[in-house]
Amino acid sequence: PGICYPTMSAEGEVDTEYEVSGSGASLTRPIQASALRKGSHVLLKGKPCKVSEISISKTGKHGSAKAHIVGYDIFTNKKAEDICPSTSNMEEPIVSKFEYEASYTEDGFFVYIDEKGEEQRNLRIPAACEDKEHKLFGLNKKIDDGEAIILCTIKAMGQEEVVDYKENRQT
Repeated sequence: PGICYPTMSAEGEVDTEYEVSGSGASLTRPIQASALRKGSHVLLKGKPCKVSEISISKTGKHGSAKAHIVGYDIFTNKKAEDICPSTSNMEEPIVSKFEYEASYTEDGFFVYIDEKGEEQRNLRIPAACEDKEHKLFGLNKKIDDGEAIILCTIKAMGQEEVVDYKENRQT
């Protein structure tokens, strides 16, 4: 969200202007802790996480109900937890999913065709492509061997990473 400045119009009425940074798109939006559900997204310890568990304790004798939130980082899959009053506002990251047609790899990056049909080189090949236990194992080799691959990415908080792929059966 941007910064709100009240101003006076020429007719003497109070008007409100918003100053937003960048493209005008915010990276997060506010959400009350009690509104979170399993599968929703929230910032935990500053990282975009997918909620895996949430429990709301009952109001105690001397305080408000507490929300215990457990989630996993959408990029690293690391566990994060937070406990806060259920009425407190938290930040919900704006999460987008994209699919791109992979062309080849170069200098540690995937080269792909974006939604405008332009060639891009800004998606780093994740370390998971080298992990025999991970679903992305060997992805870069498949692309370089000429297999038709669609890269599935997640974008949040200004970061975009390949999280999955599928074979392009349309070629």
